[in-house]
Amino acid sequence: MELTNDRVDPPFSGSERVQLGGFLDYLRDTIVYKCKGLSDEQASRSTLPSPLMTAAGIVKHLRWVEAYWFQTVLLGKQDMAPYTAEDPDADWRVETGETISGLLNDYAAQCEVSREIVTGLEFDHEVPFRGEGTVSVRWVLIHMVEETGRHAGHLDVVRELLDGLTGE
Repeated sequence: MELTNDRVDPPFSGSERVQLGGFLDYLRDTIVYKCKGLSDEQASRSTLPSPLMTAAGIVKHLRWVEAYWFQTVLLGKQDMAPYTAEDPDADWRVETGETISGLLNDYAAQCEVSREIVTGLEFDHEVPFRGEGTVSVRWVLIHMVEETGRHAGHLDVVRELLDGLTGE
């Protein structure tokens, strides 16, 4: 199976904002790319020992990671993620009625919110963080490149085990 790759390569030069934003958007697009063509059943099927490590679960988790770092941490808004002390992995669980297309749409919408938040902030802007000091916008962006890249790697493995798709 071959998929159409609609991702835009990150720029080789430009400002810090352009390059970090470009890499993060490339990785965000990689998440979408790796889910193309999956049925809801495939996207919810666990192929690894962890029942949470599904394509749909990864997308759902990343949607809430975006919300946490950009809205909760940088803007100070309430954390609306579905996890609780009783179920700390709820942001990975695909619930009845959730579809891969719906989760991808939620993820895309959340990424757009994140982009808008960063547009209005300087990279050196710092906010209090967990009572341990401060965190900067730059740190959040670098962390999101790492976090999204790590989960894109997980999705590479999940997708290959689902239907053999490899590459890019």
